[in-house]
Amino acid sequence: MPAPVRPGSVSDQTWEAIRTEFGLPALEQVRRRLSELVEDPEPVMRQLVRVFIDEGTYCPGFQFLAGGRLHPTVTALFQRAMELKIPHNYFTIWMITPSRELGGSRPVDVHKDRRAPLQRSLEALGRR
Repeated sequence: MPAPVRPGSVSDQTWEAIRTEFGLPALEQVRRRLSELVEDPEPVMRQLVRVFIDEGTYCPGFQFLAGGRLHPTVTALFQRAMELKIPHNYFTIWMITPSRELGGSRPVDVHKDRRAPLQRSLEALGRR
């Protein structure tokens, strides 16, 4: 049986890699930008993947599409992760980690066209 998912710290190098590859803007930056793009940003704000680093709250850039929209597959996966009680930070790390269930690909790289395998991989994480 796989080891259970336990809270712990994520290395600064991991957060920096996410920041470099996808962007990792502060929550308030995202709120300001969404206010410029959409009439009512609150529905989008409620769906955001957030990560908590030290005392700050950030939003991984892999969830954003043009025009202030969120990627629907990422949003659906994140909603399921919340149902499975997978912490926000672990969901973000799962998105960038190669997965056996995905043939060694990272969820972030296949989320565009393989929702079913992603759901199975996320469910496996939730069982750990």
